[in-house]
Amino acid sequence: MLRRSQYIALVLVVLFVLALFSQSERTVARVKLAVSGLFLPLFGLAHSAQNLADRGVGALTPRSELQSQLESLQRENDSLRIQASRWQETLQENTRFREAFRLPKQLPWRLQLARVTGRDPANWWRNVRIDLGTRDGLTNHLPVITTQGYLVGRLSEVGYMHSQVALLGDPDCRVSVLVETTRDHGVITPSDGGPIDNTLVDLKFLSASSVLQPGQWVRTSGHSGMYPKGILVGQIADSRSIDFGLHLEARVKLAARLNELEEVMVVWP
Repeated sequence: MLRRSQYIALVLVVLFVLALFSQSERTVARVKLAVSGLFLPLFGLAHSAQNLADRGVGALTPRSELQSQLESLQRENDSLRIQASRWQETLQENTRFREAFRLPKQLPWRLQLARVTGRDPANWWRNVRIDLGTRDGLTNHLPVITTQGYLVGRLSEVGYMHSQVALLGDPDCRVSVLVETTRDHGVITPSDGGPIDNTLVDLKFLSASSVLQPGQWVRTSGHSGMYPKGILVGQIADSRSIDFGLHLEARVKLAARLNELEEVMVVWP
């Protein structure tokens, strides 16, 4: 049921419509203009929304530009990855240096750190070049070890800024050694296999009564006067009798990885 106020409103609307139809055309036009003015804000709001949508569509980045930005970001990411790899290598190098500088506290020798700068392509298994020379106080025949304390070889040629290191297995690098457990003495010489496997050297001039087993440690004996006593050379790999059992020979697995040298230590006994 309609309320009284609603009846009154309905009657007023009807009377207004009747009065409007009874007016002249000019009056009706003015009324229409006034009524339409009431809706202009709504029309303006709709138009503004349409303009905003159009601008939003225009602001969208083209696909080609997005692809170009993506490729640029990928290149930047690759560059950062390379830099991270280099930083990791630098960190590892610094770690090796820290380990190297702890060696003087453990060994009774004066040591100097050197960087391996090259190899002779024709004799890559026999020698390496380091970045120290006479200006740094080096002289011929000084022993060279790894940063872990394993024997590498000795200085064979010393220049002003660089020096050559004759590696274990070079005919010019013979080392007097002893087997740690049995105290048997012998001499490290190049392996009969030559450069095929530079991780092995021969141990000769052993007594026929020597008792050798794989895994026994071999160290410098100090008898040659060139190498201080006690530098680790490697481990016995196997042994064999020669000259109808009059002598014994063995093969020694080197402790130093000669193919992977990056930094070494020059030793002043």
